[in-house]
Amino acid sequence: MHAHARQIFLENMAQTSPNPLALHVVRAEGNYLFDVHGNRYLDLIAGISVCNIGHQHPNVVEAVKAQAEKFMHVMVYGETIQTPQSTYAKRLIEQLPSTLNCCYFVNSGAEAIDGAMKLAKRVTGKTDFLALTDAYHGSTQGPLSLMSNEYYSQAFRPLLPSVHFVKQNDLEALSFIPWNQVSAVVVELIQAERGAQKTEEAFLKALRSLCDQHCTLLVFDEIQTGFGRTGHLFAFEKYGVIPDVLVLGKALGGGMPMGAFIADRKLMNQLSDQPILGHITTFGGHPIVAAAGNAAFDVLLTNQLVETVKSKEALFRSLLQHPKIKAVHGEGLLLAVELESFETVQQTIQQMLAKGLFSDWFLFAPNCLRIAPPLTISLEEIQWACDQILDVLSEL
Repeated sequence: MHAHARQIFLENMAQTSPNPLALHVVRAEGNYLFDVHGNRYLDLIAGISVCNIGHQHPNVVEAVKAQAEKFMHVMVYGETIQTPQSTYAKRLIEQLPSTLNCCYFVNSGAEAIDGAMKLAKRVTGKTDFLALTDAYHGSTQGPLSLMSNEYYSQAFRPLLPSVHFVKQNDLEALSFIPWNQVSAVVVELIQAERGAQKTEEAFLKALRSLCDQHCTLLVFDEIQTGFGRTGHLFAFEKYGVIPDVLVLGKALGGGMPMGAFIADRKLMNQLSDQPILGHITTFGGHPIVAAAGNAAFDVLLTNQLVETVKSKEALFRSLLQHPKIKAVHGEGLLLAVELESFETVQQTIQQMLAKGLFSDWFLFAPNCLRIAPPLTISLEEIQWACDQILDVLSEL
């Protein structure tokens, strides 16, 4: 049965790599995944920062069931009043600064980046973008244009022209940017796929000042860092720098596919006129997805999960000490364990799987092991996970 399922997977599904992990997951609950053989795996990556409140939370499951019994898709986004959408938008906006007061729901983080890029061009009348080297904002052609890494982008050129790149935290390089042409700066607070490398406050404040001077929008990509991942509800809260556009995804849908870009209404309204329907989506803000996201957001806030993140980070850092660990990068529960090589990381992932731990690596830091579990992970589970990781490293 398992071999047959694997064959169906390989023969009928488009593959993203020559050697997929191909773990046959049949169930997920709390902080654990279960495979077809009944084996249990502690999930250390939360679906890549998606399942912040764990898998299959009963409140989320119930919200999905309840909404499915009322209605599913009825009309393209924005044309009918659908309470799950508007309720969730209101709750998000209540947690944000007053200038982030208008929410546009889409289907993914990549689509939200695309929407933010269109908004910037529409509002500013300018054509160029500024992005950071080794950033990852998604795989569709707009976000892919913001990717400096030629290994991932060169096969798909031509992409959007006039994208300028600077290194993270390189203040000097900002003086060489043609700001009169730049519609938006798109930046991650933590460059996740670079191995959880933090953007410095001075750099963010410099970007904010330059954007204000040159009528350029500052866009924060919090697709991976949002919803408590760093120990703040949103990572930008730590810096005292407010973006013009906030981009969300991953944990936004509570395990369902959802993205959003949020800005001031006076900016966002410009997408609705000249041309009308300047940005449109069929399934964005799907009522079932919005219901799931709203329920998950409620769990996150009610259970005060964000407040537990810093102590869990500290425990990971105190325990992940080994001669083969060169460093631990990141913040909160978005951590990258730096090892010697990509080969070492791959061996570690496979051996962790044999011990009941599910993990992964990073696109632009293949020598780093990803640690981004559900925020619901317990201190006891962290202790056990780190013990297993250290045993694996000692056995390599």
